[in-house]
Amino acid sequence: WEKFAATSSAAGGLKMTVHGLVYDMTVRAAREAALGAGAVIKYVTAGKMDDFHLKKILSIQPKLILLAGGVDYGESETVIHNAKMLAKLELDVPIVYAGNVAATEHVEYILTSAGKKVYMTENVYPRIDYLNVEPTRNVIKEVFAEHIVKAPGMEKIKNMVNYEIIPTPAAVMKTTELAYEHFGDCLTIDIGGATTDVDSVTDGSPEVQEMLISPEPFAKRTVEGDLGLFVNAHNVIEMMGEDNLRKQFEDYEELVKRISPYPQSDRDEYFISKLATFCVQQSIRRHAGSKKHLYTPTGRKTIAEGKDLTAVKCVIGTGGFLSRSKYAKEVIESVKNLSKLHPMELLPPEEVRFFKDKHYIFAAIGLIASKIDKDIAKELLLSDMVEY
Repeated sequence: WEKFAATSSAAGGLKMTVHGLVYDMTVRAAREAALGAGAVIKYVTAGKMDDFHLKKILSIQPKLILLAGGVDYGESETVIHNAKMLAKLELDVPIVYAGNVAATEHVEYILTSAGKKVYMTENVYPRIDYLNVEPTRNVIKEVFAEHIVKAPGMEKIKNMVNYEIIPTPAAVMKTTELAYEHFGDCLTIDIGGATTDVDSVTDGSPEVQEMLISPEPFAKRTVEGDLGLFVNAHNVIEMMGEDNLRKQFEDYEELVKRISPYPQSDRDEYFISKLATFCVQQSIRRHAGSKKHLYTPTGRKTIAEGKDLTAVKCVIGTGGFLSRSKYAKEVIESVKNLSKLHPMELLPPEEVRFFKDKHYIFAAIGLIASKIDKDIAKELLLSDMVEY
């Protein structure tokens, strides 16, 4: 080959902690940036940090710390205080600063004086109700590429490839953005053995935009760490209700024992499809926002919060089960009824189209689009995506 590129899930992902000023504002913006870049957020704080928070960070041993806080030229005391706290942290990990621009030099001085490796980028929340997540996402990917090589065996792979190694979830997000360019508002769902990831690329409907009380990123990723088909199968069964499954399957005990990525029989695969349906529905409902009624002195008012999926035109299934199983169509099409069953949630409409990542190459397509050639990636995407 002439060109060789790679993505990596980094032995369980890029573990990260996020520290901001106000939970609903800078902290939320920082979380969106981190998740979209493929990070796994292990700990979040809002407001001033103290020794307890440092102890907690030490116990987590993150690979990266994201510090944010304050709109541009607004409150800077908290973020400077938090920089001083992080300067004392006895942990050699890079720190990304994406907070109030007025505190940038001060924060950089505090952290570099303490010998920390610091990356400065634009504020994730530069003004009220405005999210600026892309610059931070890009820096996190860059830090990932530099530090992934510390994982066992990765130095060797780094020397084999011609490009930076990028996080696998970030590559899947890139492919979803590519699909948006061709199909319009879309959503990708990836059911894995341990987690279920949802990526959506949509502005939502104008009608809901009018009701939204806080901004959402155009491209959003959520990771459900308790929804998976194998590692987390027992978790999923518990949430579904063991008794319900016992009523449906007389041989329930045997089926549970045989859960594996390689079902031995049609019966086994059918049983796993029931768990997959639950994962699909729950992960999309958690990803989506909802409408709420408020009662004010002037009467009832409807507001919306969270990600609006009501304008989504296509839902794409990826991951081993949704790419390969004979029950994949039945599982993913269960999304159709969700908006009827939960009318106050901002879910995809009934008339949505369903596609699958036929060859299970979504991460590879995103990698090609990011690092090699976007047009080739688009061609590959169009030949890979088929309707269920």
